[in-house]
Amino acid sequence: MNFQRGQTRDEPEINLIALIDVLLVILIFLMVTTSYAKFSELKINLPEAGGEQTAEQVDPIQISVDASEHYAINNQGVTYTGIETMAAEIKSAAGSQTDPNIIISADAKAPHQSVINVMEAARQAGFGRITFTTQSQSK
Repeated sequence: MNFQRGQTRDEPEINLIALIDVLLVILIFLMVTTSYAKFSELKINLPEAGGEQTAEQVDPIQISVDASEHYAINNQGVTYTGIETMAAEIKSAAGSQTDPNIIISADAKAPHQSVINVMEAARQAGFGRITFTTQSQSK
């Protein structure tokens, strides 16, 4: 029974303006709180290897360090008294070579500082070609 003649019911409506305002506030909140961090990547230029043999064969300088911090250059024991004396020993072992390859063979239990000492001495001697020897793991 319809007791209210002539009066029509208002149709329900969704207020879109308020909905848009709420969505814009949420969007602004997300933009402000999101951190835009760009992860840095290592950019490495790998060297190219060729199969050609170089004309000049250079004898490398072998530097060994054992677990108790004893040093040897070309299998001859050297007492370490400082980086400067080690640099002088490396220069004398190089002889007339201008930039020899220095191979560091360090014991697995050798202190990290002893290897750094050898690297710093090679740098002070003016030599930058340093490599390390390792052994493969036996399975």
